[in-house]
Amino acid sequence: MSRTIFREANLLDGESPARAAVSVVVDGDRIAFVGDGDAAPAAPGDREIELAGRTLMPGLVLSHFHSTYDGITIMPEPLGLENPPGYLMLVAANNVRKALHCGFTSIVSAGAINDEIDVQLKAAIDDGVVEGPRMLAGGRGLDTTGGYTDTGPHWWELGNPGASRFCDGPDEFRAAVRAEISRGVEIVKLFPSGGHGVHDTAAASAISEDEMRAAAEAAHQRGKKVRAHCSWRHSVLECVRAGVDVIDHGDEIDRECIDAMVAAGTTLVPGMFFLKQMLGDTGNLVNATPEQMAPIQAEFDNLRKMLPVAQQAGVNLCVGDDYGIIILPHGRYAEELEFYVKEVGIAPLDVIRWATRNGAKLMGREDEVGSVSEGKLADLLVVDGDPSVDIAVLQDRDKLLAIMKGGALVKDHLSNLETPNP
Repeated sequence: MSRTIFREANLLDGESPARAAVSVVVDGDRIAFVGDGDAAPAAPGDREIELAGRTLMPGLVLSHFHSTYDGITIMPEPLGLENPPGYLMLVAANNVRKALHCGFTSIVSAGAINDEIDVQLKAAIDDGVVEGPRMLAGGRGLDTTGGYTDTGPHWWELGNPGASRFCDGPDEFRAAVRAEISRGVEIVKLFPSGGHGVHDTAAASAISEDEMRAAAEAAHQRGKKVRAHCSWRHSVLECVRAGVDVIDHGDEIDRECIDAMVAAGTTLVPGMFFLKQMLGDTGNLVNATPEQMAPIQAEFDNLRKMLPVAQQAGVNLCVGDDYGIIILPHGRYAEELEFYVKEVGIAPLDVIRWATRNGAKLMGREDEVGSVSEGKLADLLVVDGDPSVDIAVLQDRDKLLAIMKGGALVKDHLSNLETPNP
């Protein structure tokens, strides 16, 4: 089988600063060589690409992804009932293809609806039926009766709770996690708090620490992960103590939360770009009153202050957000990276690590993806520019000259860079 050889690359390997004049050899679905150009001689039939200083980097990882979201508003009906499952599967297939063509070769579900849409979508991607990134599949969000996602009035007497599954007590949470995993879910979503734009009583917790611990233990016994929509300080600390793997949002984190996450190895996916959109566009939101916006501003300001502290402390920070909400449509993923650089003050190289190495760690696949090194899967981007200097270049899809997933080129605008090789 012929190989692809990239020469004279500006290498952003996901770990280190940019390195000039590097050659990378892709053989089958793996990276076979990374090093000096003269150490990688071509064989007959190899495809040689002279990048002439263009950037070669790992495919990006989107660590908070809702496959079925499309123009979601604050609806009266429970989320997941806005369209029938077949329709939502078509929406999901469109969204994952969009993510792949924006350079995100891996995605991590932050929750899906019933009927195992994410699980079935992942199988279709793996079998080549649907074009999309590698995927860690999610399922319904677990919550308690009357909790954050229990939005339908009781007199509706809904037989289908949509994207939620309600449990009460550790035994019910343990059983629900096992049931989700038996259907193919790889990362289970919990809803222990409100916040992040939707406020209940901040002192309350929808899920007890014992219930979260039971959920986490049940998932870990089967080699799966648990993530939690968790905004409030006390709830973050409860999640970390309970063994939750991923905190989504963490709007009220402080130094105690950060130290706890570092000690436990907990990942934080802040989703702060969504808060930015809420503060800038209230016209599409229901009840966007001054009373609602004031706590959102406070959450935004706290995250802007604490994320650089979390970065310095060594928290595993990742990118991803509630794309598909009406004010934050799918496809704007790379804007989030620039936001963290320009408005939060994180260095471009660190944000690139959030979107590559750190995302791979969240997935439990850091040995296979997230960096450009020998033996790893060839999930690669060729960029006409240097994202470590100007991270906004990743938003220009014309600058994404090539997108490779497992050695196969999903996008190939490299023909004018080829060197003839008989």
